[in-house]
Amino acid sequence: MNLLGLPILSLLLWLPALGAIVILLQPRGRPTLYRWTAMSVAMATLIIAGTVIGLFYTGPYGPAAGIVVGPPLQFVDSLAWLPAFGASYLIGVDGINLWLVGLTTFLAPFAIAATWQRQTRSPRLLLALLLLAETAFLGVFLAQDMLLFYVFYELALIPMVFLIGMWGSHGRAQAALKLFLYTFGGSLLMLLAIIGLHILHRNAVAAVEPGFAGTFALNQIVADMRSGLFKLDPLAARLLFGAFFFAFAIKLALWPFHTWLPDAYSVAPTPVAIVLAGLMAKFGVYGLIRFNLTLFPEVASWAAPAIAVLAVIGIIYGALIAFTQRDMQRMIAYSSISHMNFIALGVMTLNTVGINGALLQMAGHGVIMAALLLIVAVIEERRDSRELGSFGGLWSVTPVYAGLTLLTLLALAGLPGLSGFVGEFTMLQGVFTSPLLGWPFALGAVIGIILAAVYSLRLFHLGFMGEVRNTANLDLPDLRRRELITLGALAMVMIALGLFPNVLLSGTTGSVQGLVDALTPAVQAAAQLNGLR
Repeated sequence: MNLLGLPILSLLLWLPALGAIVILLQPRGRPTLYRWTAMSVAMATLIIAGTVIGLFYTGPYGPAAGIVVGPPLQFVDSLAWLPAFGASYLIGVDGINLWLVGLTTFLAPFAIAATWQRQTRSPRLLLALLLLAETAFLGVFLAQDMLLFYVFYELALIPMVFLIGMWGSHGRAQAALKLFLYTFGGSLLMLLAIIGLHILHRNAVAAVEPGFAGTFALNQIVADMRSGLFKLDPLAARLLFGAFFFAFAIKLALWPFHTWLPDAYSVAPTPVAIVLAGLMAKFGVYGLIRFNLTLFPEVASWAAPAIAVLAVIGIIYGALIAFTQRDMQRMIAYSSISHMNFIALGVMTLNTVGINGALLQMAGHGVIMAALLLIVAVIEERRDSRELGSFGGLWSVTPVYAGLTLLTLLALAGLPGLSGFVGEFTMLQGVFTSPLLGWPFALGAVIGIILAAVYSLRLFHLGFMGEVRNTANLDLPDLRRRELITLGALAMVMIALGLFPNVLLSGTTGSVQGLVDALTPAVQAAAQLNGLR
């Protein structure tokens, strides 16, 4: 589909990068112009994404609908890139990446709005890097060619390292370096796996079709696997699975690969923390679904219990450490570790309910993280502190701010009717019904949910309840109009996602069901083997 004479997905993908170039070409010393340009570009990108979501086909699949195979990619844009190697510029959307694309374009305006919170140096470069990061993030979710995916995956790291290293707080250089080394090291393993898979597929198909130059197109490789044209040796499949897994486990902060995350989150300025916590952590979960589960169903079924054990440890560990934190942004960091491990557990159920819940929870988690970080930014701007000991009794001083904070913390804790509940409930149902997992894993997840309620309510109790302990807090102003608009918009989305989750599930179910249908034989075989043991 074309929009303004251009393929709609390419326009969606490259518009933020074009906006970054425009900002860099604007006259010096015009921060207001830079911000409004960036906001206009981000809002235009959001409108295009909304058009894609609105036109996305969610109807029935199968022979009755004239579609014999599983749900196909939609709005596909393809162009030869490196034809001698079989690489192409191939982008498209399906139920697995649809809402991640929507989440990316939704959170970008809030990250840009956060640059208004306080004066920053070099606002032009800051906003240009944020828009460049948006293009890279969209590329990660849209790319359907493995080599193109890798390019965007690495490109996304560059602006984030600079954003943390240049605008972060104390310890920013160390945090930026740690982020780079961890994620780049994992990415190299993924690159080796992509090249290896490409060569193995090329050799297998060339034996049947002489002259075949190979391809990096994920859908073609998967189709050849399912048709029997391309089969992987079990050892090769496990090695390739492991290489992809380590790259994605680092990015999603699966325990024990999480140690880069607390430092990066706690030193990042609010606009950067929003995209880091709300979006970049999702790369890992998306990669597990798109690559590990799709390409290696037998290995995924074999490894699912072990990965689920790591996820349960991460759920409880992140929640316990979050409870001990006095710095509110660091508490958010460990809370994110706990919730991202919960999402990984949902993926490892390998069933429709669990994976649907994981996709739903990723959207909800991104919105909640953005709201929490903006809440911390509001109080830090007024008091230049994020320490819980500096506050207390804020409910009586700033009631609107306190009310929106309570709503967000209840969403984080999974209160029914808010965005955190439906995803957690659906994932728990998937864990209970998974033949590879079952109640012990669900029990660990439930402990994490209880702990999330404990540390969320502890934060509110210490910061907002009781008497005002510090006289510096007596004259704090309540939310300004801009702050009220941003936090109010996020609050409405949290409520909408909690009350109407089927809006999201209608887009994901078809693609997830197609994936699970391909996984089912391997899951049943693994479950039968575990039963024999």
